[in-house]
Amino acid sequence: MEMQDSGQDRTERVDVTLVVVTYNSADVLEGFVDSLPEGLEGAGSYRVVVSDNASADDSVAMARRLLPDAIVVASPTNRGYAAAINAAVRAAGPTRYLLILNDDIRLKPGSVRRLMAAFDAHADTGIAVPRLVDGDGELLKSRRREPTVLRTFGEAILGGDRAGWNPALGAVEQDPSAYEQPGVVTWATGCAWLIGERCWSAVGEWDESLFLYSEDVEYALRARDRGFTTRYVPDAEIVHLVGPSHRDPRLWSMTVWNRYRLYRRRHGPVRSTLFRLALLTNETLRAAAGRDVHKAGAKALVSEKHRPEEVR
Repeated sequence: MEMQDSGQDRTERVDVTLVVVTYNSADVLEGFVDSLPEGLEGAGSYRVVVSDNASADDSVAMARRLLPDAIVVASPTNRGYAAAINAAVRAAGPTRYLLILNDDIRLKPGSVRRLMAAFDAHADTGIAVPRLVDGDGELLKSRRREPTVLRTFGEAILGGDRAGWNPALGAVEQDPSAYEQPGVVTWATGCAWLIGERCWSAVGEWDESLFLYSEDVEYALRARDRGFTTRYVPDAEIVHLVGPSHRDPRLWSMTVWNRYRLYRRRHGPVRSTLFRLALLTNETLRAAAGRDVHKAGAKALVSEKHRPEEVR
């Protein structure tokens, strides 16, 4: 059972609700909170909902201390990123926009207002995403193309960085100049998304069966199925202190298996088999070079016992 508390009236409709998912976040939460006043400048009324996935540290206590008016949803178990988002939204009350955030986000001045402007400029906007930079201010390649068999083989053979320069062969946009231009993308890294009220009402909750990774892809594709676009807004810049998925074998195996699971849901058996083969080719080639995370990825693709329990 989730525990909730708040010093705020949840029945009042606000302009934007910030949903921040925490998990052992004590070392990053204060920096997140410090960025809110400038990041929310000009965004109107707001509330904050902290959704904690059974942290073992004092994340919940810190959230209550740093954000005394926030709604805190404390889950007794870690049910995944999507489940934490859904629990937060159910607790939040009425809102025009939902701002979905990782705990290691730092909002830049005026970034939320600039994301909101995309909805005023384009009626079909369902999701607005920012330009992401790391803690040193370096661009993070966050624009994504739809997963395909050809792109996955392209990345396996050429490597993701080289393949991404060719739209047919890579899923990650690599051209830095593309990140200076606004426009529609298939999806983008799900660490900082602004979702409009109409989109949420039409698309519904995030898919909790994808415990971690690919749940953002799934939501963006489902939004597109219902006529909404995901718009990239480069003048809304947000800092993301990049997490450890590319270094942790368990997290990486979860990433790889969920990519396959999502593709299989949306495509027939022949293309899904080819997609799995493309993923396995990528993982095997890089595992042969001695990269442990890719060894874990390859094992997850061929054997259920090597998949984390959350994605079996």
